[in-house]
Amino acid sequence: MLSAELTQIAEPKIYIIHENDAWVVPLHAALDEQRLPYEDIFVDTGLIDFAQAPPQGIFYNRMSASSHTRDHRYAIELTDVLLAWLDEHGRRVVNGRKSLALERSKIAQYSALAHFDIWTPATRAAVGDQALIAAAQTFAGPFVVKPNRGGKGLGVRLFRSVAALVDAMGAGELPETIDGVMLVQQYIASTSPTITRMEFIGGNFLYAVKVDTSQGFELCPADVCAPDAAVCAPQQEAPRPRFAIQPEFAHPLIEQCEAFLAANDGQIAGIEFIEDEYRRPFVYDVNFNTNYNPEAEAAAGEYGMKAIAAYLGAELSALKRRDRLRVLRM
Repeated sequence: MLSAELTQIAEPKIYIIHENDAWVVPLHAALDEQRLPYEDIFVDTGLIDFAQAPPQGIFYNRMSASSHTRDHRYAIELTDVLLAWLDEHGRRVVNGRKSLALERSKIAQYSALAHFDIWTPATRAAVGDQALIAAAQTFAGPFVVKPNRGGKGLGVRLFRSVAALVDAMGAGELPETIDGVMLVQQYIASTSPTITRMEFIGGNFLYAVKVDTSQGFELCPADVCAPDAAVCAPQQEAPRPRFAIQPEFAHPLIEQCEAFLAANDGQIAGIEFIEDEYRRPFVYDVNFNTNYNPEAEAAAGEYGMKAIAAYLGAELSALKRRDRLRVLRM
């Protein structure tokens, strides 16, 4: 009885909508440190009664596109219903329904990014084996195959020929895709095995982190494969830090991405891009359920979860001020 449980709580607080307890531990710590009131809304199954009103508060949506991989098959669909209920009653939602729609569909992300002149890799969407092969045949060189709705880089594969793709399909090596849609995407040949992830909080740029992909990074169409490999496999190199925050990072993409987030109701996000040999940036993934690397943050003295807690706390304070003014005017 999800809605019934919520309506029993009267005092405004921060509500965290999620389906993975492990991912909210550092956020809990940051909220506790700042002495902010909060409550989890664990979304897996439940009933939402539109005849009841939700409590007052700030609702932070951290639903993940990969929720189905943790046996929460309909968590993202139920979250969409929950957010509709909150919207109907005028509640403040951080990362609202527009951003949730983009979280669950990479092809929708690429379409939305194009409105802000943000480059993305050329992409074909296919349903069915024959359509997948036909899509692959449109690329003259290497291409990436991945689920439209994956999360965590699940099922990302680089192929250097259509024949290699056909062999993988015959061997049953391609992953299942929860929405039935597979993407065939342009392979971006970078001059270094790295990608950049820009973090945004409150719709504003926080920091950028350089990610080393040479140890086997599945989240992007990066240059992580041996030149003669037909299927993507990680190179063997000496271990080195995979994540490094970039001091004084500046890029034209920052302003474009801030505008993109503002238009799509996304206040907290991580946006990943790769540069080709001509230093042209291609955004390939937007994560509205963003996490941070503790080692990189400790080295740089930057802390994403603390910044999120401060932002949510400011939103909660603003809500309480509005409530007090409303009472005084009555």
